[in-house]
Amino acid sequence: MSSEGQQTDFYDVVVVGGGINGAGIARDAAGRGLRVLLVEQGDLANYTSSASTKLVHGGLRYLEYYEFRLVQKALKEREVLMGIAPHIIWPLRFVMPHVKELRPAWMIRMGLFLYDHLGGRKKLPGSKGINLQTHFAGAPLKDSLRKGFIYSDCWVQDSRLVVLNCMDVEARDGKVLPRTRCTGAERSGDEWRVQLTDTISGEVHDVRSRSIVNAAGPWVAKFLGNAMHQEDEKAEKDVHLVKGSHIVVPKMFDHEDSYLFQNDDGRVIFAIPYEQHFTLIGTTDVAYEGNPAEATASDDEIQYLCDAVNRYFKHGIAPKDVVWTYSGVRALYDESEEEDVSAVSRDYSLELDDKAAPLLSVFGGKITTYRTLARQAVDRIAPLLNASITDWTGRSALPGGDIPDGDFDAYLAALRKSRPWLPEDMAWRLARNYGTCVEEMLGDAASLEDLGEHFGADLYEAELRYLAEREWAMTCEDAIWRRTKLGLMLDASQQERVDAWFTGQNKKRATA
Repeated sequence: MSSEGQQTDFYDVVVVGGGINGAGIARDAAGRGLRVLLVEQGDLANYTSSASTKLVHGGLRYLEYYEFRLVQKALKEREVLMGIAPHIIWPLRFVMPHVKELRPAWMIRMGLFLYDHLGGRKKLPGSKGINLQTHFAGAPLKDSLRKGFIYSDCWVQDSRLVVLNCMDVEARDGKVLPRTRCTGAERSGDEWRVQLTDTISGEVHDVRSRSIVNAAGPWVAKFLGNAMHQEDEKAEKDVHLVKGSHIVVPKMFDHEDSYLFQNDDGRVIFAIPYEQHFTLIGTTDVAYEGNPAEATASDDEIQYLCDAVNRYFKHGIAPKDVVWTYSGVRALYDESEEEDVSAVSRDYSLELDDKAAPLLSVFGGKITTYRTLARQAVDRIAPLLNASITDWTGRSALPGGDIPDGDFDAYLAALRKSRPWLPEDMAWRLARNYGTCVEEMLGDAASLEDLGEHFGADLYEAELRYLAEREWAMTCEDAIWRRTKLGLMLDASQQERVDAWFTGQNKKRATA
């Protein structure tokens, strides 16, 4: 740690963890006028928060575990989040074929009735029964499936949601430092002295802070021991690490609705239209031990997901059809010692050490309720920092989300009219990823050639430059697998060119 005489930066809150919970907490705190620093050991959304099923949803299956409060809280958030980020969050309809051997129809109807009414739904259409023999969603399904149900939830570009929250932190005078690990923290009177290490250069420096928020996700308990030197046996015991894996295959159906399939082990599997040309299938639930950063989809998980959807689709898939997999580890908090990881609650817990320099640790959570978690977290420490108790984040658009009336289709039509030289699919992707920020990215370009070097698919240098300058992207992986999913469309040589571009940019930055 630094000597007492050395000048160090001073903050009201240091947030450790650049996933969705940390980003949401930092945004909320910055909007209340607090001096905020967020640090993340890897890239933003490097781990769990870029590896979800990418849904803003109530969690229909949680009703079977009587998680009514959690479901209600999540359902209420769907339309709030659509309102602040209509570019990266949009409605999806989910088709659930009925298999009477797995769940009786009356149970599904009752669950969907609760799902329709628990959350005060206003914009999303309600559920209904459908005839799969005549409904378009029945066409790719096996002929033996005759009856089904359809209901609403929402899609979210998960890693982009994290980045947009962080952009808003800096817009509100906070500071965001990816690739910076908190390697030590000590209380000194009524403040913390926090040691930070740049994971690229190895440079170490200290900051001072009136409080710390531990939002380290699957590392939440380890952070308490390694950096804080506060062994918490209860936290170690009650945090369950659960791996969820997904597979991506070429498009399996030609419509925009998604599917929820019941599996014979009691779980449900989603099949979702993905990046215009693919289908996303997930997820598994497997107890996990080891480093969360090294989680990958096992052969058994890939086969499990293939088998699960093959029960329903006429044209099945095999592991050889999989073009990409990803896995994330969630830290679920549960004191019940539940052995079935699927039954462990997806709710969250906030643990406050309210000494003179407070420490708040975040356990659990899901992407849908990140904003309410963030508000409650900041509310817990606000009185100790003389900050206001307020709920503002659901009324202020995230960067790019200030689309008039939240009407994405109208905005896309206007973009295509003003930039007729943009290919149709490219205009859709840019609008969906960046919303109104696409104008900053495109600048005064009047043709594709004006966007600079073409790297393949619809990726041009103007987009890479925007990602590097505005969204903290430093590597090819940051750009094509987290900020976008263009890695699905770029071959190995094209990805090498993107990597070389970032190498050049990073050298320029280092010598500037």
